[in-house]
Amino acid sequence: MSILTTLRYISAHPLNRTHRARALLGFVKWQLSSRLVCGPVAYSWIGDTRFLVSRGETGLTGNIYCGLHEFQDMAYVLHTVCREDLFVDVGANAGSYTLLACGVKNARGICIEPVPQAYRRLLDNLRLNDLLDRVSAFNLGVAGNEGELLFTTSEDCTNHVLAKHDSAVEIMRVAVQPLDRLLEGLSPTLIKIDVEGYEQPVLEGAHATMTKESLHSVIMELNGSGQRYGFCEDAILDRMKKYGFSTFSYDPLTRSLTPLHGKKSLSGNTLFIRGDERIRDKLHAAPPVKVGSIML
Repeated sequence: MSILTTLRYISAHPLNRTHRARALLGFVKWQLSSRLVCGPVAYSWIGDTRFLVSRGETGLTGNIYCGLHEFQDMAYVLHTVCREDLFVDVGANAGSYTLLACGVKNARGICIEPVPQAYRRLLDNLRLNDLLDRVSAFNLGVAGNEGELLFTTSEDCTNHVLAKHDSAVEIMRVAVQPLDRLLEGLSPTLIKIDVEGYEQPVLEGAHATMTKESLHSVIMELNGSGQRYGFCEDAILDRMKKYGFSTFSYDPLTRSLTPLHGKKSLSGNTLFIRGDERIRDKLHAAPPVKVGSIML
């Protein structure tokens, strides 16, 4: 992301609309201060949660600049997850979503991250927040069948299963498991899937999981990345519809859901909900959360 793109993103972010100048100043301060320290910095985030972040970590620095890097989806987690829930983070990277669900909202969690470097950062963040007793972390990939796959390792939060035409990248072989095996006997309530285009095989190994009555929501990245493997996102939308899920967009400021009528969101992540009336009640009943200077 170029500096100009980053500045536009910060200025347009909903949580910065009332204080754009202060947000841009925060960007400058981080750029300067992060160059003066060696190693990661412990950043105080929401409530008592903290994360370790270094310069250039796109997802985490987005939380510094804007409070919630992925505003709609992260706020949805804050407004729907409660202590009794089991949150599953597929493609957790350094663990932003897990920290929200399990650190801020005190849910139980399972997070899965295939790339060892990111997995180590994930564990560091779980330790920093004393979450290892409530969150199980796996250094694995997720696929349709048990086995091994080649993953890129040098692309930070966009590392992915190696595609046929990928070139000039650092790669390594990683063990993979189907989600049904990892979650056997468990009752997830909300699953976030961020696998950079490999969603179709993940769902092929998650039939039992997707049909569990406990599961009410799935946040899934659908941004066209599946084309690198020859996958079609329409097939994913059809599959989720057969499982009883509908697509929605979420407005955290009004806590309202807008039906997308089976289409994906244009924001990158698509929110799938099963039983939306029940979820609307949860959204309106959830206590406010302070993000930066804003009660959300």
